[in-house]
Amino acid sequence: MATKITRDFQSALPIGWSELARDLETKHWAMFKSKFGFRPGTKPDAWPAITEPSPSMTFDLSADDVRTRSSFAARVDAVNAEALRCFVTDFTDDPTFVVLDWQHMCYRFDANAHATAEDAEWRVPVYPNGDYYIFAQDDFQEGTFGHPWEQTLCVYGPRMVTTLGRTLATWLPTLRVDGHRTD
Repeated sequence: MATKITRDFQSALPIGWSELARDLETKHWAMFKSKFGFRPGTKPDAWPAITEPSPSMTFDLSADDVRTRSSFAARVDAVNAEALRCFVTDFTDDPTFVVLDWQHMCYRFDANAHATAEDAEWRVPVYPNGDYYIFAQDDFQEGTFGHPWEQTLCVYGPRMVTTLGRTLATWLPTLRVDGHRTD
């Protein structure tokens, strides 16, 4: 079997990842923009970049307590690992997600295959590290939206909020619930 090489990275795709065809990328971005009113922007007056649905929880990733490179890396790994745990334990009926990466290649993500792969690589992380990242079920009823400039992660949909949202809330500050500020 030939190794698949990605258009963006010119490297083999990690286990559990497959590229979305351009027509599917276009379709999914159109659905996301329509459903959430996506409006990209790097300045606070444009935030949040989506209309956060109900139910949803939005977490502050700016973390005043992250003082070292290693503590930041551990935080990124923890968010990604907890998201993966949620994907494989609470979406057993369909553990595949559309992954939208603003202005880049988009993917289909099989959480089960990724979770069981040795040394699995996140082609696109849940934790936003420089671009908007969306992990969502095909209908966009459940998912996450990472905002790199606001430094937030919005977790939305009933299962996501009761699982991933609940566990992230134990150690990350909650900025908004159902689109409303918590302070």
